[in-house]
Amino acid sequence: MTRADITGVILAGGQGRRMGGVDKGLQDLNGRPLVQWVLERLAPQVGAVLINANQNLERYGEFGCPVLPDRIPDFAGPLAGLHAALTHAPSPLLVTVPCDSPFLPADLVKRLQDALEAQNADIAVPRTGNQIHRAFCLTRREILPKLVAFLDTGERKVGAWHASLNVAEVGFDDQVDAFSNINTLEELAHLGQRPLEP
Repeated sequence: MTRADITGVILAGGQGRRMGGVDKGLQDLNGRPLVQWVLERLAPQVGAVLINANQNLERYGEFGCPVLPDRIPDFAGPLAGLHAALTHAPSPLLVTVPCDSPFLPADLVKRLQDALEAQNADIAVPRTGNQIHRAFCLTRREILPKLVAFLDTGERKVGAWHASLNVAEVGFDDQVDAFSNINTLEELAHLGQRPLEP
């Protein structure tokens, strides 16, 4: 499959609790919203990009991508964003990335896709050391019925969902910092004190 067969999904549907309830993806980092940093790193790796958001939909629409709110109510988490994207996107593969990780690898999708196909897996996720970064996930669209059944049980934990699937873990120990995410306004301010590569 080619890049055109993959849809990128930026997950910006959370409530930003650890940031005091602000919309995390729209917070400024060195003059640009976090979601814009993520979009610029993800877009060259995929055929199209969607943004999953549940508030400020018009503002997110200004970035030139379709904006999809969750179909499941009450800010149900990353799996609700994946569910919305799988329901909407026609491509055979989707890759999710969080809106608060502006350093994501430029070769993320290629390496996940290589592992997914080599292992005939349901999904592929990056790992650094012993840590799995589950919000960065390449998924086959055909697993949507399994996700619907899982969510219908009331379960929302990404780890529990992945435990039910054939998962390819892909080592990214050469880019450990690429998966750093920004959870607090203090972390955002600290990052803003040093230059970032676009």
